[in-house]
Amino acid sequence: MPKNCDINSYRKAIYSGTFDPITNGHLDIIKRAANIFDEVIIAVAKSELKKPMFDHDQRVAFAQAAVEGIEGVSVLGFDTLLVDLATELKVNTIIRGLRAVSDFEFELQMGYANSSINKKIETLYLMPTLQNAFVSSTIVREIIRFNGKFEHLVPEKVVKCMQL
Repeated sequence: MPKNCDINSYRKAIYSGTFDPITNGHLDIIKRAANIFDEVIIAVAKSELKKPMFDHDQRVAFAQAAVEGIEGVSVLGFDTLLVDLATELKVNTIIRGLRAVSDFEFELQMGYANSSINKKIETLYLMPTLQNAFVSSTIVREIIRFNGKFEHLVPEKVVKCMQL
């Protein structure tokens, strides 16, 4: 916690996802959240059931590279229920990104499910800028799979990590 911060006004949030890979849309949401909260924890889910293209360690490293230099933002990997991680970290606000109306139904259900497990949990929905509204990890993975140009859809630092 920052030294000059009143404990009663300190605000932190968690933004979770598979981030397979992290995109400019994710980074847009992260920057917006960092403007609202004192601390934003990027929680990279292991999500083996989703069969990610990139392994968990790579996805954590990509997220760390993407948020490097953004004050108050940290990254960690996890393999539990998000609500349990939030409780462990004493975080009451979960950030979720919404690109389109089609995202809302699923995210609303998840928000209600999390709240049913821990009544203190609030979910805050943020929308990316219009230029990032169409960007998704699914689209990026498909472009990568066919060796297409994807560099404009992910943070430059992530592209560099992918090329190592």
